[in-house]
Amino acid sequence: MASVKIFDTTLRDGEQSPGVTLIPEEKLAIAKQLAKMKVNVIEAGFPISSDGDFNAVKMVSENVSGVEVAALARCRKGDIDRAWEAVRDAENPRIHVFIASSPIHLEYKLQMTEDEVLNNAVEAVKHAAQYTDNIEFSAEDASRSDIDFLARLFEAVIEAGAKVINIPDTVGYSVPSEFGQMIKDVKEKTPNIDQAEISVHCHNDLGLAVANSLAAIENGATQVEVSVNGIGERAGNAALEEIVMALYTRQDYYNLDITQDTTQIARLSKLVANSTGISLQANKAIVGANAFAHEAGIHQDGVIKERTTYEIMDAKTIGLDHNKLVLGKHSGRHALKDFLDKYDYELDEESFESFFKRFKGLADKKKNISNADIIALLDNELYDYEKIYELEYISVLTGKGLLPTATVRLKKEGEIIQSAACNGDGPVDAIFQTINELTGMEDIKLMSYKIDAVTEGKDALGEAFIAAEIDGKIFTGHSSQTDITEASAAAYIEAINKYLVYMNNK
Repeated sequence: MASVKIFDTTLRDGEQSPGVTLIPEEKLAIAKQLAKMKVNVIEAGFPISSDGDFNAVKMVSENVSGVEVAALARCRKGDIDRAWEAVRDAENPRIHVFIASSPIHLEYKLQMTEDEVLNNAVEAVKHAAQYTDNIEFSAEDASRSDIDFLARLFEAVIEAGAKVINIPDTVGYSVPSEFGQMIKDVKEKTPNIDQAEISVHCHNDLGLAVANSLAAIENGATQVEVSVNGIGERAGNAALEEIVMALYTRQDYYNLDITQDTTQIARLSKLVANSTGISLQANKAIVGANAFAHEAGIHQDGVIKERTTYEIMDAKTIGLDHNKLVLGKHSGRHALKDFLDKYDYELDEESFESFFKRFKGLADKKKNISNADIIALLDNELYDYEKIYELEYISVLTGKGLLPTATVRLKKEGEIIQSAACNGDGPVDAIFQTINELTGMEDIKLMSYKIDAVTEGKDALGEAFIAAEIDGKIFTGHSSQTDITEASAAAYIEAINKYLVYMNNK
């Protein structure tokens, strides 16, 4: 049975979402989870754009196996050289070059003729071919390009060595029937198209990215470019989880083999949401909080009698499991390691000990521990990076008629520092101002702060999300604790630590 390649661009196009900044360690954690899901290609970044992006692509290339790793480059020799330097140590490296092809881009952005674009593209592919034969070529804004020029352009770059031809709907302009016809026309008009794979990259400006991608697959596309949770420029990209589950659920229609491990979807979605600070709306397809929820009495009755009356997918298919765990304060390391093995989590010994200590602390506070509790704790251990500051102690005094007072003790590279602040608009503000004073970082603008209950009951685990603007960039932090003031402080410190890591990688 034929299959479609899944090319994930969360780490490149996804990171271009307004306000998102991922440090290399976060990119590596996401890339490892993508590899567990068995996507075919990970586009790890745009190496020429910054040293930080270069380092992130290189880190992914050196530490993730079982998947192709791609780096993006404009049709410029310097870009291509930098891209190859970043991915050369990957198990299967790919160079992805692009140039615009639409009349509006040629006239206003590039100020080039069609022939100049074609020659530039051919030279770029030939230059990349010195390094690898795994070359992808993208015609930016292809959906608004002249079809005859596209065919001529694709024929030339395939002859020069491109093995993948990408047809992007860069601005989300197409509708499904039109885009499907375009794929068919490219196949018919490009004489040597059988020598290359056809890929598509659809944006969601009209809410049609997934529909357009599926229409392309029906008309011969063999690779689809996606991002986790659909994040990306403007309204985002075709969502990985929606594409994969559409093909999986409707195998009767598409007749395609699904090679991805769908049970990794929920964990991957959560990891990306936490790392980027971009929360999911409750009714988000596949991974939203309500995706498998039923409130209407008729629906509940139907599901109780037969799940498939109102559910076309089983929650377990994407890795959701609502069962309670028989784990508590008397559980030992072996029981916890069995859980990690069962759910395919990998922690080194140091991370496991940190996680085990936090688990025991939670077990002392909470009677019933669920999967959600443990997975929320694990989110804090999924990636490791240099933590300049660690929270040692926190105390908050507040109440009606009282001036909010926070006492915070941090560890900085082995040294203990402590301060108290009697100001702020409330207890959380007092905590943040005290941390600012301890770290010497006064110019932090809080962009977003929220607390979610990730588990049920009066002893529910609270998850704090922070998005803070520091030096014009957004850094996120999150932490799960039963004490929401502690979670808030830990999340705020995580955002500061990410900023410091980012600055060290620049």
